[in-house]
Formats: sequence, C-alpha cells, structure tokens
Amino acid sequence: MSSVGTRVFVARLAGTKVFDPLGDEVGRVRDVVVLVRLKGAPRAVGLVVEVPGRRRVFVPLTRVTAVDAGQVISTGLVNMRRFEQRASETLVVGELLDRTVDLVDGSGTATVEDVAIELQRSGDWYVTKVFVRRTEHRGGLLRRRGETMLVPIDQVRTLARASAAQGAELLLAQYEDLKPADLADVLHEMGVTRRLEVATALDDERLADVLEELPEDDQVAILRAMELTRAADVLEAMQPDDAADLLGELPSEQAAELLELMEPDEAKDVRRLLAYEDNTAGGLMTTEPVILGPETTIAAALAHVRRQDLTPALASLVFVARPPLETPTGRFIGVVHLQRLLREPPHGSIGQIVDTDIEPVAADAPLMTVTRELATYNLLALPVVDDQRRLLGAVSVDDVLDHLLPDDWRETDDEPGPFTRPTPAVTARGVRRG
Repeated sequence: MSSVGTRVFVARLAGTKVFDPLGDEVGRVRDVVVLVRLKGAPRAVGLVVEVPGRRRVFVPLTRVTAVDAGQVISTGLVNMRRFEQRASETLVVGELLDRTVDLVDGSGTATVEDVAIELQRSGDWYVTKVFVRRTEHRGGLLRRRGETMLVPIDQVRTLARASAAQGAELLLAQYEDLKPADLADVLHEMGVTRRLEVATALDDERLADVLEELPEDDQVAILRAMELTRAADVLEAMQPDDAADLLGELPSEQAAELLELMEPDEAKDVRRLLAYEDNTAGGLMTTEPVILGPETTIAAALAHVRRQDLTPALASLVFVARPPLETPTGRFIGVVHLQRLLREPPHGSIGQIVDTDIEPVAADAPLMTVTRELATYNLLALPVVDDQRRLLGAVSVDDVLDHLLPDDWRETDDEPGPFTRPTPAVTARGVRRG
C-alpha cells in the first residue's frame, strides 16, 4: 500500500506497467490527469492507462492501491470506456511538461520538466513539487538552458495558463517508444493548439509516419498550419499513396503549390496517383513496393525486404519484373513470397522461384475486386499493372482496410475484449471521477 507522503514524479511514472492484485498486467501508464486551479495545489485525480488494443482508459487514483518502483497496483476494476478529457482536466505529460511558469521570487521564468504528486492523509493526491529549468536570457532574445531546481508548487505561478508558444521536447521524450499509430492516437486526443505544437516538434520522417495514421481532418489541419517548404518535405517523406490522399483533401491551388516545392521524382509518383479515382486499385496502390529483376539472388532479395520503411504487408512479397525496375516497370513477371525466400538457398536467383499464378489487377479495378482477390488468395499485397502488363504499383491489405472501415473508426469504441474486468455501476462515466 502507498503510505502518506509517497511522492511520485510523473515523467518517471509514464510507461510504468499497471497490475491487478493477482499480478496480471492491465496496461501501461501514459499520463496523469490533474485539476489545475488558479489558487491552491492541483489535485491529481487519475491515470491514463493504455490497455490491450491501444485503448486509453481512465483509472481513478482511488483505484490505485500502491505505486512502487517500476509498477502500479490497481484494484483490478477498470472501466474500459475510452478516455475523453474534460475541459476542467489537464494532462501532465501532454500539457504541463515544457510549459513556461513564473517564479514567485521574481527571479524570472522557468520551464516545467517534471511534476511530483504526493499522497495526503485525506487519501487524495496533490501536486506538491515542480522540477523546473530556469530560463536564461543572453544577448536579447537568445535563450540558453539554465539551472534546474525542485521547487514547491506554491513557488510557481501561471501553471494554469498555457504558454504562448509551448515546446514539446519533454513530451516527445516520454512518447519516444510509441509506434506511429499510437503516437497518432495521442495527437488526435490533444487540443488543436497543442497538437500543432507537438507535430511541429517532430522531425520530418517521424511526422510523416504519424500523419499516415491520423484521420484526414487532423492531417489537413497540421499540414495547412506549416510553412509550405516544411509541408513539402514531410510529403516527400510519406508513402506516395498517403501523400496523394492527403493532397487530394487540400484546395487544388495549395496542392499544386506543394507539388511544385517537392523533389521532381517524388512529385512525379504523387501526380500519377492523383490521376486515379479513390476507390480503385490505382487510387489505393503505392508506387514503391519491392521490385527486383529475375536475376537477383535470394540473399539480395531478403536484404531488400528488411528495409525499415516497408510495412509488413509490402515486405511479404517481392515483385519481379523486367527493367526498368522503377514504376512503371518493364513487363511484370510474377511475385516471390517471403516464406519461399526463407526456404531456398541464398545463392539462387529469384527468377527460379517466381509465382506466376497471382493475377494482377488493372489500375481501374474497383475496391471490391481488389478486396476479393486479396481474400481469395490470402495475400497481403496485390500487383497493379497497365494494359501492357507493366507494373504500376501494389495495393496492400492495410490500405484496403483503411478504405473499408468507416471514417470515424479511430473514435469508435469496440466491444470490450477478453481482458475486460467486471465493472460496477459506480465506474460509469457520470460519477467515476467524483
């Protein structure tokens, strides 16, 4: 049991595993919910816990029996309803880290780097300490990193007020281990201003990966808020099909301007994809699957499918064609399955193990035709060719799923899975946070 006076630093708590009394893992802590007031110490009311299925749920601190090194113990009763932040609530990791505060002693401003919550005799948890880094001004507007201090909560002001331009370095450090889809969920749940601040702080490659997982309206809002040159760089880092989908949601003038700013080779593929209807093989495909000539050795082919930028679906097949090997290629020959590559001697050529039974689809093939072919032959990707049987690209199963699911599938709660524990009525949304 946590004892009175137990102090926990939130930045260190993030990522900690949560267990029930029997030792079964419930999930991982992703944030702490606090109620920040203009006067008095903020009260911590609960944890945002990521449970299986990438769902983030609210666990009241009244349901936490112990917070020890490396673990949190809960009562095991978890409301599996997706967490939705209320207007009165503040997320420590998502909103308070990197916030600029005024020091009460009049010595200037500081940036919040961590927040400590402490268990009181009343059983409530309150923010008692703030770990800050003093802001130093050198040479007018130039700011340099100053000394760090652990100060009582009553020695800082303006914690309740968001900074005009808040950084995101510390927040991103907490989420460094997240996959792009998970980080996209975090951004989607943020307020508009904070979402843009965090997106801007990501490097081009990471932001491109995250944008591909966000709903279209979030993608458009983020891209339109950026400088055009940065937006063009991010589009170049995206998969061509995802970049084309995003540009298709922008006004035609802005899309044309961004295409002009992109590297010609990158823009060429995107322009080609924009010419196809959305729900056709051409509109769904990527122009950058693994394409190799028949003389390529099996060892070299395996090296190609190890590329980090490949999705598992695209890494499942090597597409074999005559030169040129950039789309549109020479005549398409067939595919080689990853499992077949793993079973053959590495010095052999892929031309000897080509599967020619997989029929490609035309670029104008409708979505249901593509879906039927993937399901019939248990494929993760499907070749797309023109009327001269030149390979134009490949449709992967993940792109098909994105188009088959409803637009709001990210916000729709699924039915509770087998990990759901019985939840009494008092955990209902209306009363769960007291």
